[in-house]
Amino acid sequence: MQARQAALHLLDAVLREKRMLAHVKVPADGPEAARASRLATQVLRQIGAADAVLAPYAMRKPQLAVQNILRLGVVELLGNGEDAHGVTHDLVSIAKKHPKSAKASGMVNAVLRKVIDDGPGAFAAAPAQRVPPWVDKALRKRIGKEGLAALQAAHAKAPPLDITPKDPTFSIEGADRLPTGSLRFQTHPQVTALPGYDNGAFWVQDAAAALPVRLLPDIKGKSVLDLCAAPGGKTMQLAALGADVTALDVSEPRMARVAENLARTGLAATLVTEDAFDHTTCYDAILLDAPCTATGTIRRHPDLPFVKNGREVEPLTKLQMQLLDHALTLLNPGGTLVYCTCSLLPVEGEHQVTAALKRHPDLRVIAADPVALGGDADWASQEGGLRLFPSHWADRGGLDGFYMAALRRP
Repeated sequence: MQARQAALHLLDAVLREKRMLAHVKVPADGPEAARASRLATQVLRQIGAADAVLAPYAMRKPQLAVQNILRLGVVELLGNGEDAHGVTHDLVSIAKKHPKSAKASGMVNAVLRKVIDDGPGAFAAAPAQRVPPWVDKALRKRIGKEGLAALQAAHAKAPPLDITPKDPTFSIEGADRLPTGSLRFQTHPQVTALPGYDNGAFWVQDAAAALPVRLLPDIKGKSVLDLCAAPGGKTMQLAALGADVTALDVSEPRMARVAENLARTGLAATLVTEDAFDHTTCYDAILLDAPCTATGTIRRHPDLPFVKNGREVEPLTKLQMQLLDHALTLLNPGGTLVYCTCSLLPVEGEHQVTAALKRHPDLRVIAADPVALGGDADWASQEGGLRLFPSHWADRGGLDGFYMAALRRP
C-alpha cells in the first residue's frame, strides 16, 4: 500500500501541480520508492488507455484524486496482471482515507470490479496516449496520421536501457549490440551492479544520443568544445576518441555530475562552468547539444506532456539560434560544428539548420549517411542532417527522438 499511496502522490504532483517527476520527492523509502516511481511513470505512459477502459463506467468525470486511483487500478490489474483482491483492497482503503475521495470509495470498489471482468484484452485494445496538441500540430503534416500513430505506440512502451562502451569491443552478458555500436538491455538491470560499471567501462546513454558525436570527422588530438555538456555522455564519447575536450555548462550541480562521470570512467576533459555566451576560446570542432523542449524523450519522461504546454518553444528556438551563431564564432577555420537537440519539433532541428545556412552563406552541411552509421536510410533529412523518431527501430525497442546535423565553414 505504501508504494501505491506514494505513486498517487506523484501522479497528483504531475497532473494537478504540473511538476516534473524528477522534481518531486517520493514519500517512500527503498524498494517502495522505486516501485512507486515505476507505477506513476507507467500510469502516465498509459493514461489514455486507462481512461478509455474507465469511460463506460463514469457517468461524469470524477475528481482527479479519484480518477488517479482508478487509473492506477486499471494499469495494475489489466496492464500488470496484479492480484485483483490486493489491488482493489488497497485502492479502496486509500480512497477511504483521503478527504477528496472518501465519498467515492464505494464507486472505486464497484468500478474496479467491473474492470477486472473486462480482462486485459480491453486494456491492450485501448488507444495509446496522444501526443500534446502543440506537438501533434508540428508533426502531423510531416509524418501523417500513420506516423503519429506509430510515434504514440512507441511512447506507450517502456524504453530499453542503452549503454555506450568506452571501448567499442566491450560486451556484456544480456545486452545486444546495436548496429550503431550501443549496447542495449531490453530489461532494466541495476546499472551499478553490471560488470564493468565500477571501472568505468561504459555509461548510460540512449542509442540516438550517442550518434551526434559520430558525425564529427577524426578528432583524435583535436581541440573540441562540448557546449551545454551536462550530464556528460557526449563529453565522455569525445574523450574516449582521443580529443582534447573542453566541457562547458552554466550549471554547477550539472557540471559536478560531469566530473563524477569522468572520474568513474577514467577519462579526461577540461571543465568550464560559465555562460556559453561569455566563452571566447576557439576550437577545431564543436558539439552543441542545445537546450530544447526534450519532446524526443517523452517515452522516458511521460510526465512531460502533462507539465509543458508549448509556450517555451519560442524562447527556446531563439536561444538555439543565438547559441548556434555564437558557437560558429568559436570554430577554427575548416572546423566542424555538430548541432543537435532531443526534440521532435522541426523548429528546433531542421528549421534551425536551414535558417543558419541563410544567415551564414559560407556555411555548409556535411551530409550525414545514416546507413554508414549503422542506421536506416529513412533517417536522413532533406537538408543533410538526421531525423530520428521513437518509432524508428520499433522491433528493437525504439529510439529517443533526436535531430542532428554537421556544419562546416571554410
